[in-house]
Amino acid sequence: MDAFVKFTSQSQGRDRIFRATQYASALSIYLLRNHSERKDLVAKLKSLETNMSAGRKLLRLGNAVNSLEASRRTVRLSDRALALCLTVANVNRALYFICDNVLWARSVGLIRDLDKERWSLNSSRCYFLSLVMSLTRDVYVVVQLMTHRARDAHFRQKMEAHLGESPEVAEAVVPHLDAFIFLLLESFKSNPAVALDMLKNICDLFIPLNRLGIYQSNAGVVGLCGLMSSVIGIVTLAQPKLALKP
Repeated sequence: MDAFVKFTSQSQGRDRIFRATQYASALSIYLLRNHSERKDLVAKLKSLETNMSAGRKLLRLGNAVNSLEASRRTVRLSDRALALCLTVANVNRALYFICDNVLWARSVGLIRDLDKERWSLNSSRCYFLSLVMSLTRDVYVVVQLMTHRARDAHFRQKMEAHLGESPEVAEAVVPHLDAFIFLLLESFKSNPAVALDMLKNICDLFIPLNRLGIYQSNAGVVGLCGLMSSVIGIVTLAQPKLALKP
């Protein structure tokens, strides 16, 4: 109970619970779309989804400042590739939050004469660029892990033993593919945080891709990806050791 209270006392914790509820509702609406006898339930779920989305916009007020502060820290990282990826990701995340805050202000009547569609598209573009740079960081970290493990003599012996267990399979597949997959999986095992972060970013990517029309998905795919990403976000916030740093 103490852990739950601590989790929900954080604005990030509340946002991730709201987000999981929002996308779970979206997925449920998609699954029930052809069940006419459940139209009352679908209407309630649509209302819940809308309220969760509005509540998250309120919780995100001020997050742009946090993202800009994060970019100020990441630009000083000694690893220049990591610094570039994280700084660009944080700056675009800050721009996304600014667009989101403007859209919230319009929805409550604080701003009038605003092109909602244009601001919504700009918000999705910034979110998309932030996710692309975050995924680039993930790939960079994975490549570093794989390079480090490939140079380890003990690991090379382990990989050779693995390949020797089924030589007929190794000969049938594309040369070195089995070794590559084995190295990749072992790298993820050694650092589950990067595996979770990569999966989360890939799931999140479907949301702006669909919104921008780059890759059209149905509401069910978007809902499922959003729910999976939200659950991973809850897990990494509840278990900080599973969060990728920096």
